[in-house]
Amino acid sequence: MTSTLALLGFFAACFLVACSGAVFRPDAWYEGLAKPRWNPPNWLFAPAWTVLYILIAIAGWLVWREAGFGLPLLVYAVQLVLNAGWSGLFFGMKRPDLAFAELVLLWLSILGCILLFAPISATAAWLMVPYLAWVSFAGALNFAIWQRNPRAA
Repeated sequence: MTSTLALLGFFAACFLVACSGAVFRPDAWYEGLAKPRWNPPNWLFAPAWTVLYILIAIAGWLVWREAGFGLPLLVYAVQLVLNAGWSGLFFGMKRPDLAFAELVLLWLSILGCILLFAPISATAAWLMVPYLAWVSFAGALNFAIWQRNPRAA
């Protein structure tokens, strides 16, 4: 029972983080930005993030189950906070420059999770790899948008 409640807690935490993307959404400002040809359509982001948040929640839960709360889950919490902050910086404040800097920290924190999770649960570490890949892509996209729109920053 405790394990099931904990899993629900990890899903709830990821859901709260996802809410930042629901609050700060693409708008007319974003639509007017110059974007690279390889910019995915807006509809792709919600299903991609849904899958990623499920994987992130399960990864955190697996580590909690094996090791409890400690440094790995502290880094996990940091990456969740950074994840939640990106949408506010990019879409809310309309600052692709600050959003990119924050995204670099997010990327590093995800890598930190993977490295800290691996000795505890290889499965948890691997569940974070698609997230790192997506944030790598998002970082390249964020940087490309920032460079194409220097006055937007």
